[in-house]
Amino acid sequence: MAALFLGMNANAARMDMVDVSNNNGYMSTAEYVSMRNEFGVKAITVKISEGGTYKDPYAASNIANVQAAGLYINGYHFARYATKAQAIAEADFAGKTAKAAGLPIGAVLATDVEAEEQNNQSKAANDVNNKAFMQEIQKFGYRADIYTSGSWANNKMTIKGKTGWIAAYPYVVSGKNWYSTNHAWQWSSTAKFRISYGGFDVSQLNSNYYTAGQKSTVKPTNKGAVKSNNKEANKNASKPYTAAKWVKEAKAYTLKTAVKLRTGASTSSNAITILPAGTTVKTDQAIIQGGYRWVRQPRFNGYGYLATGPASNTLEYVKSGATHTYYTVKSGDSWWAIAQRNGLNMTTLASQNGKTIYTTIYPGQRLVVR
Repeated sequence: MAALFLGMNANAARMDMVDVSNNNGYMSTAEYVSMRNEFGVKAITVKISEGGTYKDPYAASNIANVQAAGLYINGYHFARYATKAQAIAEADFAGKTAKAAGLPIGAVLATDVEAEEQNNQSKAANDVNNKAFMQEIQKFGYRADIYTSGSWANNKMTIKGKTGWIAAYPYVVSGKNWYSTNHAWQWSSTAKFRISYGGFDVSQLNSNYYTAGQKSTVKPTNKGAVKSNNKEANKNASKPYTAAKWVKEAKAYTLKTAVKLRTGASTSSNAITILPAGTTVKTDQAIIQGGYRWVRQPRFNGYGYLATGPASNTLEYVKSGATHTYYTVKSGDSWWAIAQRNGLNMTTLASQNGKTIYTTIYPGQRLVVR
């Protein structure tokens, strides 16, 4: 499959920028080169941090690998602030984390405003807090912007003129055209690339804001960090598994719980992604080792491995013919609101979809609620 584009409008949206975070797992230089050469991607914006304590574990390797692939690099911070003081503190944390990870001076470090903390604030309060974050982040040499949804931009904050990176599906929200009036328009959260696994947020750039102030061919600024991360991410990917014998198994399983897809048949192998409940997985081989029954899933660029359950109960995580009730996310929805409507708590709802309560959800996404 070359690519899967959902939500594209008649104006044929472009894939200028891709949003990458820990949810996408480890991304190699080769994967970024493929995005650039095969799909015309110009820039990558990587998650740097969240709140006042969380540092994205893949930020350093993503930044260096993006630079090595000759792409523009930017970052974003997932906001948890509810006051001006918290916004300044989070900006200081994000700025220091970005510098340590190697985000070059002159890059954009946007504030991603979409969490319950901001949903509980007035428009005026959010404007004050967002302004404080953006002013503070500039002290680190980064350019500021706001990343949010079209509905939030309409109702929860002030977005003026050609500012903002707006996620809007469809692009007209409450009569406002977010297609061409802002720095960037995110038009899909489910794009797929030939060499990569899972869905990605993709955006069209309407200005040079996310490509200005830096060169697309700069060399990695944190070689030590990327070398360490690359070594850790790949240490199990190519090792032969000789402790037990692989057997042929051409089957299709439906997951009844979220399961990590890994680079190798070991719980110490890096996670490529988290497959949500309801996912159908086609396998070609299976093995029992390390206390689990593992299956191998052929992928475009190799294999992924997942446990179907403990060796003593080999199909605990999967079942045949599984049926689920789905809910389609609407504008203004949150993990809390969806969980409340369906008699769940937020953690359970997020977990059964292979996500956490800090994962961004967008209108049009389907979530398993039963």
